[in-house]
Amino acid sequence: MARLVLTDASPLIGLSRVDGLGWLESLFGVVWLPPRVRDEVLPGLGRDDERMIAAGLNAGWLKVHTEVPTAPPLPDLDEGEAACIRIAVAQPEPCLLLMDERTGRAIAAEHGLRVAGTAAVIGLARQRGLIPSAREVFVRLHASDFRLAPTVIKAVLRRVGE
Repeated sequence: MARLVLTDASPLIGLSRVDGLGWLESLFGVVWLPPRVRDEVLPGLGRDDERMIAAGLNAGWLKVHTEVPTAPPLPDLDEGEAACIRIAVAQPEPCLLLMDERTGRAIAAEHGLRVAGTAAVIGLARQRGLIPSAREVFVRLHASDFRLAPTVIKAVLRRVGE
């Protein structure tokens, strides 16, 4: 198991929309995010997802990783994705990155990093008995205008036997 779990903005936003942020704590304990990701998910607009993410930070299971290396250069990524990858590359122990964006995932893989997305977290939550149905969560997520590739959803549902 990864000693350090880092998240980009997308999994936090998606999971908050289905009341699933608590699954991260149950599955991984502490989850870290770079300051840039914190700023992205907490823009100060007063939305429900912001309140849920702020509650995770206040509870201490969601933490900001303030030491963000400046290398390697990752010009094709947004700053949140780049910061996640830079932090993970600098770690001596295995890390897990939670990231949905295809380009970020591909670049993380090029650096030998393990990556999982929102769909995988939902699948893990189902496998660990945290939710009764992954399919139901995907329906709710889709209704919130959060999009995942249908092939990814099908693969997760197949893996969890739904």
